[in-house]
Amino acid sequence: MRLDFPATSRNSAPILEVLTDVLPDEGLLLELASGSGQHAAAFAPRLPRLRLQPSDPDPRHRASIDAWCAGLPNVARAIELDVREPWPLTAADAVVCINMVHIAPWSCAEALVAGAASILPRGGVLYLYGPFKRDGRHTSPSNARFDEGLRARDPSWGVRDLEAVSALASAVGLALERTVEMPANNLSVVLRMG
Repeated sequence: MRLDFPATSRNSAPILEVLTDVLPDEGLLLELASGSGQHAAAFAPRLPRLRLQPSDPDPRHRASIDAWCAGLPNVARAIELDVREPWPLTAADAVVCINMVHIAPWSCAEALVAGAASILPRGGVLYLYGPFKRDGRHTSPSNARFDEGLRARDPSWGVRDLEAVSALASAVGLALERTVEMPANNLSVVLRMG
């Protein structure tokens, strides 16, 4: 049942380093588009006072998440959640979304930001991870090639402009707190609810 995404294994430790600095000490952490479940399984032991709620719209992914996280006391069973549909949760202390914004239509980024703003408390964090353009330009030749490949697979996908995502967030009360350069030309983007 366990899916194995090699990039997830490679980026878990650097992502966790940022998360431990920006997440609350306790409460509910909603992970959107949890994929294989490897991130939740890696993060849960290092965030023991947070309750992790993984989610994914794909039933194969939800089965994999549950397989990876079996026996972890602070991880709930994966729930079905498509950001464009009504969310099954009404509150969370933090929302994490890793590698989704570029592998989805722009409407998903809009729904993600609006949905997170609707359930986060004042001071709550929305954390995004992935490749982003800066000022409309790719940050590396490899990201430009990756973007071309994404758009060839689906014209509605693609590496998004950080400023466009930040503007979406600002419109619903989420302020860009910081960006952190990560391995493989990715960024950690920390947005905080005002």
